[in-house]
Amino acid sequence: MLVLVALIIASMFSTVQKLAIDNSLSIWFLEDNSRYKDYLEYQEEYGSDEIIIALLEVENALDSSAVEQLKVLSAALEGLDFVELVFNFSNAKYPGFSRSKLSFEPLYDANRSLRSQKRLLRQMPAISNQLITDDAQGYFCYIQLKPTPEIEENRTAIVSELDELISEHYEQYALSGPPVLNDAYNKGIFKESISFGVLTILVILIILLLLLPDKKYVLIALSSVGIPLVLLFGWVTALGFSLNMISMLIPTILMVYSVCDAIHIINIFHKEREAHPALSKLELIYSSFKKSFVPCSFTSLTTLLSYLALYVSPLPAFKNMGLVSSLGLLLCFVFVYVICAIGFSFIPSSESSKSSKDSAPQQTQFAHRIATWSSTHPRKIIIVFSMILLLGVLLISRVEINTDSLDLLADGTDKEQLERVEQRLQGTSRLQLIVSPKSNTVLLNTKGINELEDFQNTLEQHPKINNPISLVNIKNILQKRNPLLRASDLASQNIEVINTLDSSGFFRFFTDDQKSAIMTLSLPQMSTIELEAVVAFVDKRFAEHFDLNAYTLKVNGFAAVYTQLNRFIVNTQLNSFLAAFFAAFLCLFLFVKRSRIALLVLLPNLIPLALLVLVMVLWDIPLGVTTAMITPIMIGIAMDDTIHLMYNYKRYKAMSMSAVDAMNQAIIYTAPALFASSLALTAGFLVIASSAVPAVKVFGIFCAIAVCAALLMDLLFLPALLKKCDKH
Repeated sequence: MLVLVALIIASMFSTVQKLAIDNSLSIWFLEDNSRYKDYLEYQEEYGSDEIIIALLEVENALDSSAVEQLKVLSAALEGLDFVELVFNFSNAKYPGFSRSKLSFEPLYDANRSLRSQKRLLRQMPAISNQLITDDAQGYFCYIQLKPTPEIEENRTAIVSELDELISEHYEQYALSGPPVLNDAYNKGIFKESISFGVLTILVILIILLLLLPDKKYVLIALSSVGIPLVLLFGWVTALGFSLNMISMLIPTILMVYSVCDAIHIINIFHKEREAHPALSKLELIYSSFKKSFVPCSFTSLTTLLSYLALYVSPLPAFKNMGLVSSLGLLLCFVFVYVICAIGFSFIPSSESSKSSKDSAPQQTQFAHRIATWSSTHPRKIIIVFSMILLLGVLLISRVEINTDSLDLLADGTDKEQLERVEQRLQGTSRLQLIVSPKSNTVLLNTKGINELEDFQNTLEQHPKINNPISLVNIKNILQKRNPLLRASDLASQNIEVINTLDSSGFFRFFTDDQKSAIMTLSLPQMSTIELEAVVAFVDKRFAEHFDLNAYTLKVNGFAAVYTQLNRFIVNTQLNSFLAAFFAAFLCLFLFVKRSRIALLVLLPNLIPLALLVLVMVLWDIPLGVTTAMITPIMIGIAMDDTIHLMYNYKRYKAMSMSAVDAMNQAIIYTAPALFASSLALTAGFLVIASSAVPAVKVFGIFCAIAVCAALLMDLLFLPALLKKCDKH
């Protein structure tokens, strides 16, 4: 106990000092992933994609005092170390063409009349719409941070500092953009991790008070839940582990897992005390551990391997989830026995158990009824549940794979600000297209510029693409102000003049070698499947307007990287499922020693997954970034009750009982503990389902459904299969 106290204190100190939140883009991509590497290189070469958009509300955006206030804020923002550049109405420029010479002048001039200013803005709607709101009562200020690797460690501090600085200059404002959303994810994760932990402890306490055979065991069970978790986070935080939207679920999951083992061990210990009151304290502990060790070790092993199967995922977030959860499960298994041994040693062996609930008439009667059902109607049970399994397998291809970024954000101020900016700007994300000529091809001639214009006009027809910006916009502005100007006049100019706009602006028009054109698209927040459709639309239109033998198109930006999540989710589901399935079958084979029975026992554990497929298809729920890990996890969860039931089934069969009688006795003996552990798991996942984050809520609901289905399969389908097929 003294050693445990010392370990707990050290672990708590490490957790408080070092626990961090990291929901950065890097946790979703391996460092050697080609798409992620291209994204980082793109930021270094063409400008950071870490952009914060501030909607600054004013009475009149064209008023000189309002513009001066915007200039003051811009100067303050540009003085920050982590800011690359600031772009807004106060420093934007527009092109002019005079005496065959191209130049850029400030978009706002205090000496220009209001009428002239409005006319100038109307001549360049694609740019002005991204600088001033339609009602001219707000500015859009773009704060471009330094590239991702340079700001990753200080991301949360950056957003807080920017928010504080802007609040000093404007009372009404809203912030959005990937860095702000990431900060919102981090804050939500921290709050929900704490609330999940508190709620889980309360739920487990209620379950233990209701279902444990005696209240004296409650402290033992709670200690076996809390101590391994404290030790786990102490050790992993010392190694630099950070919470993210996936790993935030670890505390709740581990607590309900460890309480399940504790319930099984306590129930067996209590039965031994009732059946053998003459045994000494040490003999009772030894006997209960002997009867529980084999099934508990196999359940822990299968669950551990199912989580470890997440390590085959290409996503670092899932890899870390698998490793940390596996370590946590190992700690839970070891310490539940250590803590139970300590706790049981304080319970007098000779005390009678007058408050026993284990033999409650309702539970006994219900267990008898379940055993009778699987004996009376085995064929019907097998047919019904086999049809569910078959239907689930057939409908797998109809499950949509999709992650909506808004589903990763809880309702609240941050989401409201995003919606405010989206509503006024029609887009808070951007995509950059680089159109490059191949060898001996010239893009910046009349033909090339006209092809680029046709391409851009086609892209504008897509409902999700807003305000494309490229060399075409400069040409259109110049032609509106100089009707006689031709594309050839623009192409003949020194392109370096156009690139000077980058020094005070936000958009790039050419690559550094001045051979490739850059087009920037503004996109609203959308799901991965919608983004894939946008990218496919861009590729298709490019092929229609350009000769693919002469030109190439490269799509850059965070939105392009984000579309890769769908492919990674598929890989995670397939690879992790195969790994978990193989591990589960291997464990069952080692447990039952017969391959045919191992396959039969594995079938009921697949039906909860088939049921989830049916739910997803019927209610049109996509497989997203959080639900992608359900498959391997559910195999491990479903196996737990199966192994406890099979352990007692084998024990009774060894007494020369028939398959029917052995299974009936196993159900009657095991049912109370199965009910209690399944209820604890369901309650724990329902705590997760209380999340304000839609994607996490769906994960919790799905897991709760799967746990209930797994219990039903173990009490009905598995007994029916074995009673019908196990004749040896």
